[in-house]
Amino acid sequence: MSISASAVLVELNISVWPASKLDRDTTAQVNTDASAVVDAARVHKNLFAGTNLRKEIENFAAKVRLYHNQRTLPWADKGERMLPTALFMEYKQTMNAYEQTFNAMCGSFFHAYPELVKDAPTHLGKMYRAEDYPDLEDVKLKFGFRRTVKPVPEAGDFRLDIPANDLAEMQAEFTAQQDNKLADAMREPWERLHEMLVGMSKKLDDTSGGKKRYHDTLVSNPLELCSLLTKMNITNDPKLEEARKELELTMLGTNIDAIKEDEHHRTEVKAKVDAIIKKFEW
Repeated sequence: MSISASAVLVELNISVWPASKLDRDTTAQVNTDASAVVDAARVHKNLFAGTNLRKEIENFAAKVRLYHNQRTLPWADKGERMLPTALFMEYKQTMNAYEQTFNAMCGSFFHAYPELVKDAPTHLGKMYRAEDYPDLEDVKLKFGFRRTVKPVPEAGDFRLDIPANDLAEMQAEFTAQQDNKLADAMREPWERLHEMLVGMSKKLDDTSGGKKRYHDTLVSNPLELCSLLTKMNITNDPKLEEARKELELTMLGTNIDAIKEDEHHRTEVKAKVDAIIKKFEW
């Protein structure tokens, strides 16, 4: 089936300088002192042990990648992922804001870099090596935030000067490959929903022993997933929509206070969740 009107392909590449180096002298000393039966150790040093500026950029990049993966579906083995067009504007606005924040954080690190290099001997002591620290312009090249967006290709896009029979064969193979990729992509919403349901069922199980704490996310996370799945169901799978709607109705019929305070209510909610798990083929 053609999905070119329902999704686009997006690729996100964020690079952050690890700023970690193998310390050969310390590694050699550790392995000399260690027992022969111990595997050889490799000692890496954090070039900026006295600051979290670079680490904060790394953590922020991980947050952006997580958002990207949550809003997209698998497509290529690596790189490109499929973004439903229903999520395109939200994705674009959010990623634009993320890119601005990333660039601002990098700018702060670049501004502080000369001073950080100057302070490095104090924090690293004998492990300090001046050659570990590139020029600032070289450091800037180690950070990057790049996105690409393009249409999902279709078999009709072939424009080749080859015999008609060969062209038809290529188009048929291409269509089959696209269909397989789409089927693989649409397994992910099912997996996300199943993982959510199984986690809820375990959390709501009063027979497992031990006092449990219930947080607002037990209600809010399923509702957020249900809202997201309305946009990620790009093939209009009726079964996925049915399962999504049943979970949504279950969560709209409860609240965290009732779950915390009423054992009977927890049992009822768990029974509904378990019924959804049993009803569908995962």
